[in-house]
Amino acid sequence: MTKSELRKTYKTLRNNLSENDIDECSLAIANQLLKLPIWEYVFYHIFLAIEEQKEVNTDYILNILSGKDKNILISKSDFDTGDMTHFLLTDSTVIKKNKYNIPEPIDGIEISSDKIDVVFIPLLAFDKKGHRIGYGKGFYDRFLAGCKPKTIKIGLSFFEAEIEIVDVYESDIKLDYCVTPEQVYRF
Repeated sequence: MTKSELRKTYKTLRNNLSENDIDECSLAIANQLLKLPIWEYVFYHIFLAIEEQKEVNTDYILNILSGKDKNILISKSDFDTGDMTHFLLTDSTVIKKNKYNIPEPIDGIEISSDKIDVVFIPLLAFDKKGHRIGYGKGFYDRFLAGCKPKTIKIGLSFFEAEIEIVDVYESDIKLDYCVTPEQVYRF
């Protein structure tokens, strides 16, 4: 299927999830993450879920990271440039939803993307080759292109892999892992 077809299909599938489904699946994803060899690093970038888009609730992952005393980074998106700025999440970080309902830090201690060790990535769908589909604005591809080559890229999905996304671009950055409630995919 094409990216456009998959976006439409998976937005519909996500819209059909109940709050309870989202909560249970998000907890299962967090538990699957504990199986990965990723916990010895320093800087972990995570997205804060857009509830209105029924994204994976990352609160469980945030609790794991906090419990392991990791440096947690969250981003602010600039829709004029298509870039993301990354801030250290602290007890004093003020978070506010932007006009697209994305929870973002107001400001804080900025950390460059080349310092990030692990990135948890939101997505709508992914395939068995590690390609992913987001909302189509390219924010994560631009962000990941600025990370160091060894940065671990982990997609989080409520649904299992598609066989293949047919219209992948050369600039699309593949995942290293994708975690679903049922399993961990390694690419």
